[in-house]
Order: sequence, then structure tokens, then C-alpha cells
Amino acid sequence: MQLCPGDVMAEVQGGEKLLFLTDEQLRQGIEAMFFAYRGFTADPDRILAKMAYGRAHHRALHFIARSPGTTVNNLLGTLGVTKQSLNRVLRTLIADGLVESRIGTADKRERHLSLTDRGASLEQRLSDAQRARMRAAYRAAGPEAVAGFRKVLEAMMEPELRRRCHAIREPGT
Repeated sequence: MQLCPGDVMAEVQGGEKLLFLTDEQLRQGIEAMFFAYRGFTADPDRILAKMAYGRAHHRALHFIARSPGTTVNNLLGTLGVTKQSLNRVLRTLIADGLVESRIGTADKRERHLSLTDRGASLEQRLSDAQRARMRAAYRAAGPEAVAGFRKVLEAMMEPELRRRCHAIREPGT
């Protein structure tokens, strides 16, 4: 495990190592997350701004692409937004020909969402930009850091969101 200068590792009974971080080190981690998120969203934000879209549109496109045919209710749960907020975003994406909404066959009240070819193309451009940034960062950090980063991110997730994340990664489980 790679530590910042000043981090303290203590060995406890049983050989486990505990990491003790100061409030200042935690604050630096929080700030790094904020700035990393700015970098992570910067390229897609530039693409979306030209279309008068925002991050909510990007998130909807991303998760519809990851789960074609998903229902509006599933997307609501994944995004954690209000129905009103999501409907505003979906209305725009549907009107602009990026998302298709179909009535459910088993339940007529359900709306199933998929990307159109244009929507898939935009989502690909947005994801390509983020993948390039992630790939460069992962390459620079190395495999141990990547594994540690994933562990940290998952540990910060609420249990229900962690389950959703795993379900999206491994459909059918």
C-alpha cells in the first residue's frame, strides 16, 4: 500500500495494518476528489454545452446505454433524481431523437428506454473522452493503485448503490 508522507500505519494484533489519517490528509483527499471530478467531467461538459445539455443528460445517456430497455423507474433508482427532473431530461432527449421510449409489453404503464443510433453515437463520444482520461490516469498510477482506488470508491458507496453498481457491471446477477 502506497502512503502519502506523514501517513501512519500501525500493526495490530493478527498482523492487520490500520491506516491512520489526519483531518488535514482527509481534507486533501476530499479536495482531490472534487478536482478529479472536475477533470473527469470537463471533456463531456464541453461536448454537451454545444448542444445545450448538461450532466443530467450525460448520466441518463450513460445508464440507458449500459442497460438498454431499462425502465424509467429503474433509471430513477439508479440516478437518484426526482421523477420531475428525469422527465425534463428524457423529454429533451426523446424530442431530439437520442432516446426512444417504448410502452412495456407486460405492463403498459412501464416505459422502456433505449438509445437511438444518434444517442449511441453521442454517448460513445462522451464515454470515449472519459475513458481516455481514466486510461491515462490508471496507466500513470499502476495496477495496485487502480485496485486500491476501486476499493475506496466502493467503500464510499451506500450499500444499495454498491449493489446497483455491481448489477450494472455484471448484468443478470
